[in-house]
Parts: sequence; C-alpha cells; structure tokens
Amino acid sequence: MAGLLGGGGGLRGHGELPLNADINVTSLVDVAFVLLIIFMITAPIMQGGVDVRLPRAEARPIEPKEGLIVTVDRQGLIYLDQAGLSYEDFRATFPAFVRTKRPTGVYLRADGRVAYARVVQVLAVIRAAGVQDVGLIAEPETIER
Repeated sequence: MAGLLGGGGGLRGHGELPLNADINVTSLVDVAFVLLIIFMITAPIMQGGVDVRLPRAEARPIEPKEGLIVTVDRQGLIYLDQAGLSYEDFRATFPAFVRTKRPTGVYLRADGRVAYARVVQVLAVIRAAGVQDVGLIAEPETIER
C-alpha cells in the first residue's frame, strides 16, 4: 500500500526513465550566437559619429583614446559629443563644459575642406578654456609607388 500512496521513493525503478542531471547547452549556444550577430551589426553603427573628410599628413596619426573629441564638419558646424553647435554657441558653452567634464585631452577633427580660419578659431576657444593638451587628428598619408 505504501507504493500507491507515493511514499518510499515513488515509482522510480519501475519502468520510468532515469533522471538526467545534464545541462542542455544547445539553447545557450543559440542565444550566444544571436547576441554575437547583434553586436557585430551594431558595433560599426555605434562608432559612427560625424562624417568628415580628414586631411592627409605624413605624420603619425593620433588615435583618440580618452578625452573629448571636437569635430568641425564641411559646413563649419562644430560637434561636441555628437551635439551640433554654431561657433557662437561653442564659444559660449565650451569653457563650462571643460570645467564640468575635466577631459584629459581634447582631439580636434576638422574636415579638410573647412576654411583654415574656422579651425584656428575653434582651436583658440579650446586653448582659452584652459586645455593644454590638444591633438589634431588626420588620416595617414598613403605613399603610392
């Protein structure tokens, strides 16, 4: 009668399949591959930014590591952390931005077609805000033989 009431181990050993304590990794692998594909697709989009044609130079190119990137596009619009500003707005807001963020360095990306005067004006605002470490980013020049 004890077998009918479920006591003493139940029906185990009477024709039932044994318990399987293994982890089914097939679904985990499927999820990992889906996440990998999503990251592979979104990574280039996240690196995007402002489209500029950087000037070419023989000097070793600067790779922006840590710091603030200021970009001047073809129309002369200034981008500070992906936010587009006019020169007047940039001149008014940049010193306060530097005081709050305290960047280790500032990297200036300017389109090669922008007037030199505009680049000098932006550089002057950066220096007037107290930033001592300013890097100019350029594309490496390819030597054709």
